[in-house]
Amino acid sequence: MSTLDLDPLARVRDALARARKVERNDPTAMSLATADDRGRPSVRMVLLKDVDARGLVFYTNRESRKGVELEQNPFAALCLHWPVLGEQVRVEGPVERVSDADSDAYFASRARGSQVGAWASRQSRPLGSMAELEAETLAVEARFPGEIPRPSHWGGYRVVAERIELWHDRPSRLHERIVFERAGEGWTTTRLNP
Repeated sequence: MSTLDLDPLARVRDALARARKVERNDPTAMSLATADDRGRPSVRMVLLKDVDARGLVFYTNRESRKGVELEQNPFAALCLHWPVLGEQVRVEGPVERVSDADSDAYFASRARGSQVGAWASRQSRPLGSMAELEAETLAVEARFPGEIPRPSHWGGYRVVAERIELWHDRPSRLHERIVFERAGEGWTTTRLNP
């Protein structure tokens, strides 16, 4: 079987597993590009939390700039780059919310400090001072002395992979680039010049 015949999402999972073994920094860090209703792009780093049969999943405050942009224009592009591994993955496609049950389960697995932060931070909105954020953090801690429920404004998104590009570093900048595009239940493949 040719490498071009493999499921690209399985190949993304395999690359992530290899990256976890060698990358010095967080191998789940990926750039997320969104655009507002006027088509103006913005990009930031988020953390990859799952790769399933449909695409790649991340979690965030849905009232943040990215959340608002995803509601206005539900398409995104992602890029994972692992310099030590010498590989890169690019994914493009429509975005859908993950289920409340999946969001609840992931939220429950987070460290308590991250759970508190999801309640305390009004992500992407102006902040007068760090003291304001610290005071809100203390208020959340007092409000939830035990288990912390997931805020309704916080949850997951899946970028449904319609296009995936796998890039492998090669000598003399003769990099290998393979593009997979969804075609019904399968994928078409194309090699690109570096």
